[in-house]
Amino acid sequence: MGLFETVKKYKNQDYNALKKECKKKGTLFIDPEFPPDERSLSSTPGKFGNIVWKRPKQICDNPKLFVAGASSGDVTQGRLGNCWFVAASSCLASSKAIWNKVIPDCKSQEWDEQKPEEYAGIFRFQFWRFGYWTEVVIDDFLPTVNDQLVFIHSQSRNEFWSALLEKAYAKLFGNYQALDGGELSEALEDFTGGVSDTLDLIKMEVAAKPEERVALFARMQKEMDRHSLMAASIPATSAEDMEVTTESGLVKGHAYGITAVKNVHLEGSGLFGLFNREKLPMIRLRNPWGQGEWKGAFSDGSVEWKKISGSDKEKLGLTFEDDGEFWMTFEDFCKYFHQTAICRVVNTSFFSINKTWHEGLSHGAWTKPERAGGCPNHKDTFLKNPQYAFDVTDDDDEFMIQLMQKSTRDKEGTANKTIGFTVLKVENNRRYRIHNLSLQEKVFSTVYRDSRSMFMRYGPVKKGRYVVVPSTFEPDQEASFLLRVYTSSANNFMVLNHDKPVKHWWNCCSKTPVMVTYVKVIKATGLEKQDTRGADPYCIIKCEGETVYTRAIPNTVDPEWGESALFFRKNPVKSPMKIQIWNNNVLRDQFMGKHVFLSADDMQAQVLEVDLFGRKSESTVQKPGKLYLLITQSRQLLSV
Repeated sequence: MGLFETVKKYKNQDYNALKKECKKKGTLFIDPEFPPDERSLSSTPGKFGNIVWKRPKQICDNPKLFVAGASSGDVTQGRLGNCWFVAASSCLASSKAIWNKVIPDCKSQEWDEQKPEEYAGIFRFQFWRFGYWTEVVIDDFLPTVNDQLVFIHSQSRNEFWSALLEKAYAKLFGNYQALDGGELSEALEDFTGGVSDTLDLIKMEVAAKPEERVALFARMQKEMDRHSLMAASIPATSAEDMEVTTESGLVKGHAYGITAVKNVHLEGSGLFGLFNREKLPMIRLRNPWGQGEWKGAFSDGSVEWKKISGSDKEKLGLTFEDDGEFWMTFEDFCKYFHQTAICRVVNTSFFSINKTWHEGLSHGAWTKPERAGGCPNHKDTFLKNPQYAFDVTDDDDEFMIQLMQKSTRDKEGTANKTIGFTVLKVENNRRYRIHNLSLQEKVFSTVYRDSRSMFMRYGPVKKGRYVVVPSTFEPDQEASFLLRVYTSSANNFMVLNHDKPVKHWWNCCSKTPVMVTYVKVIKATGLEKQDTRGADPYCIIKCEGETVYTRAIPNTVDPEWGESALFFRKNPVKSPMKIQIWNNNVLRDQFMGKHVFLSADDMQAQVLEVDLFGRKSESTVQKPGKLYLLITQSRQLLSV
């Protein structure tokens, strides 16, 4: 969390105050907001059988929050179908920086045998929820049957961090049953505040294309080094397929945490001949069940491990136990797994050595009748959705966008809307809402899914201004959402609230616009050479005190810009629009010609070929080259 970032308190419960009160009374905390009874288990009485709620001291003699730190082996799935959450918890255990955020002050929360009076039966955890960190307080009562934990548990009988974490998460959503079934990306985001991306390995064809596989391995290595959380799955295609174990030992409809991505050195020529490489790309995964592993090459105890040196085995922490954790070659991983989820802990701090992103964030909503237009298929209403603008300041850059609807799990389950978003490249100075889609360049639209969030990392893209339009698939569906945009440089992120310029009370004497002009500078041909390479031409568009620049196109006298500007004009007759062409130089830019656009007539997407002239005293002197413009202008201010 940032230095000044506040943490919300779930149900307004203050951990320090509650703990202090319990110690003063000499009692252990019992949570009235998530009591140790049937209400916290399920909305269906008796669903989990004869449950007895017990405190850790009633389960074992020496309970600990952590035994020898946190590891992926501390998280084993219980009787809930929440492998998505268990796999994410397994990933969480491998990143100390992240679980220190989710489990704050873990040392002070630990049982202290020397000071038993300090223990109050209360714990706190933090989850990222829709732009904010939320602290959840729980008591230490856990569901048991025959003194065994019913849900998540550690392989160490006296270790309880994973069971208590699950309880806090269940409280956040109403009860334990609410965690039955879900998406891995949800838990990864809630643990980190990061942005999740799900890769379709089948569509990427990584099993059949070695070059794609190499690129994916490098990408996943980089993400692991940056402490991204990752997991993989083989989706079930039917109810009968769910949690079916295949011949390879892998389970369908099941999420596996990814705990390592490494190149492993091989010994001897035998295995080198077999795999035709000195270093073997490998990946380590963990089954949340804590048992049931991969049976192919490099499975536990397989002959292939004989060609790995003892020192490398030690570095890998290799054990041959049925603990649910296993290695496989990356080639086999790409062959057998269908999906990989990557949750990036996006770095926005300038004090980091890793790549820094600039964030634009907005809490928005689809509301009837004016802000719920549906997907682009609904051409008449699509632009009624919320709209957000951001800038890309360098050519060949990239951006990331995540749209997250503020749905929640509850005792009856969750009903996500089907959501997605579209990105448009717009005028360089667009500050008001788009009303005419035909004038804008569509960059891409996501698919539409009924998941909590949609993510897209896109690039390279041209320098300029972009607008993202988030939407539900069908019109008139209402929901709240969080939109996050990440760019490499400051992005001037803004909500486009107004349809046209707004007249402010302090400027009541100013005129109101009477015409809107859209101009697209398409290209120029035959410009005068400025050096041996030609020129580096760019345009300056001026109109009624506003100036817009295009990017410079290097080494050409026939530049193609394809960039546009938008002007709301108060006096189109007396204040014409001027377009100048300049050559970009290190010391001093050179003027190459200009065109003054005098017309105040309505136009609809007219392409003009115009001459270029000199400046001031040379305003009647024609300059070499032609300029090509596309003009739309109208006295209907909402026509663009």
